[in-house]
Amino acid sequence: MRPSRKFTVRIFAYSAVLLYLAIDLVWLKGPLSQHIRRSLPGSPESLQKAKEQGVVARVFGKPIYQSQVERALLEHLWLEGRTLADLPVEKRRDARMAALNDLIDHELLRTKVQANQNDLPVSAAEIDEAIRRLATRFAHRDEMQRELAAEGIDSEKELRFRLAARIQQQKYIESRIAPETEVTAEEARDWYQSHRDELALPVRVHARHLFLATLGKEASKVKARLESAISDLNAGKQSFENLAASLSEDPRTAPRGGDLGWLTAERLPADFAAPVFQLPLHQPKLIRTSLGWHYVEVLEKRPRETRPFEEARAEIIAALRSAKRDERVRALRTAIRNTERIAIHVYPEMIPTG
Repeated sequence: MRPSRKFTVRIFAYSAVLLYLAIDLVWLKGPLSQHIRRSLPGSPESLQKAKEQGVVARVFGKPIYQSQVERALLEHLWLEGRTLADLPVEKRRDARMAALNDLIDHELLRTKVQANQNDLPVSAAEIDEAIRRLATRFAHRDEMQRELAAEGIDSEKELRFRLAARIQQQKYIESRIAPETEVTAEEARDWYQSHRDELALPVRVHARHLFLATLGKEASKVKARLESAISDLNAGKQSFENLAASLSEDPRTAPRGGDLGWLTAERLPADFAAPVFQLPLHQPKLIRTSLGWHYVEVLEKRPRETRPFEEARAEIIAALRSAKRDERVRALRTAIRNTERIAIHVYPEMIPTG
């Protein structure tokens, strides 16, 4: 059977198109070849376009902007109780690169989750709990709304959508690493035997104090005022608890009779810890620190002691599990990045240094 005239013409046309493409792309570097070259992420044209748009990276073609990197950095610093001003100028570029890498990993992970989202259901109750936890980070609801608006979240629907996506990511990660983060009783006990000294409870004292600040005041007059109160205390005219409530300027301890609770030297300012830990029981003393005058009484003392394994068991298992999880998450992120390396394009010259 001979091919029809239409079929012959179609074959000829297809062949001509393919021949043109081959000539354009391979030999002559024609308009089509140049257009493709200019659109490649690493081309000078793409770099110039990235500069104009504030793009610092692309993941599967999706842009990551300078503003996103800056916001991620500021949020990370905020969680540490710091601001950009606290970060030395010479370290800011590295900090921004770390924030960018986190955003890249987040986008890669988001792509993986999208491909597996049918296996990662999220309930309304899980989203409600995530919203509740988020709200605890803010003093007022208005503050939370402002922060969400800055993130481009202007409705509850959008917030729930983003939280659901985050929960799905967490579930995806856990599904990949959970079996490798379990800690056996033997591992916990072995760690305990090797780190018993680190788990020992240090020397502790239970103390109470009366405190008057000297900031912006004449220290001698502040001392005289406290000494007058101590005289009333020693004469039985006032109780320690009453003086704490009426005189002490420590708002945390004044309502509870000046009780400081159990103290360890490592968690106290040196000019306070040194004299307090030398005090005998029930022999209060007037102490001067950089903050002011304290009248301190030690009520109880406990020596350094080794914690038994059973007491520390849950803490050890939690710490080991957390360490394993961090290690496996890093390994998972590295594996995903290595697999999808071709989809990542970074423009490092777009990262500010100051």
